[in-house]
Amino acid sequence: MTQPVTLGGRPMMPPPGAPAEELVVARFRGHARRLFWSALVLIAVCGAGVYFYGNVPSGFETWMVPAVAAAAVVLLVLVPFLVWFATSYTITTRRVIVQSGIGARNRRELSHARGYSIAVRRGLIQRMWGAGTITLSNGVDAPLRLVNVPSVNLVHEVLADQVEVNQILAHRDAQSGSYPGPLSDG
Repeated sequence: MTQPVTLGGRPMMPPPGAPAEELVVARFRGHARRLFWSALVLIAVCGAGVYFYGNVPSGFETWMVPAVAAAAVVLLVLVPFLVWFATSYTITTRRVIVQSGIGARNRRELSHARGYSIAVRRGLIQRMWGAGTITLSNGVDAPLRLVNVPSVNLVHEVLADQVEVNQILAHRDAQSGSYPGPLSDG
């Protein structure tokens, strides 16, 4: 039995013919900077609620202040948080998985072994925060978008490494499976 092979700092590869188990390389969500305005709204609603609770203008009831505050928190704080929290990205040693949805879950996968192109787009604000949008396209399926990825350069490098390692493993296994030994005219 041969020892696992490494390619200059890349993940260890299993010996030829041995099954490679799927390991989680990274699991993350979009950058949380999108929740900045929600946090400001929460602070403002709490401050306004405390101020207006004892100083209700004439024509309004005291119970209206907590009701309006609760509605504002649900619509402007809780809903954006749930939308952000409902989308997650997972990179394993075999594939990229994007899961989204609050009620019904949507799941898309893209295999590293098939290979794909990696495009990174970074706007001005994304560059300031070290984030970006990664688009993965294999030329057959619809492109897979990872939106507002934190540490986008690191994730790009991990994806490129995983594609390379998986294609090496797939090529090696195809070569060892199709040519069992030296050819003879026998």
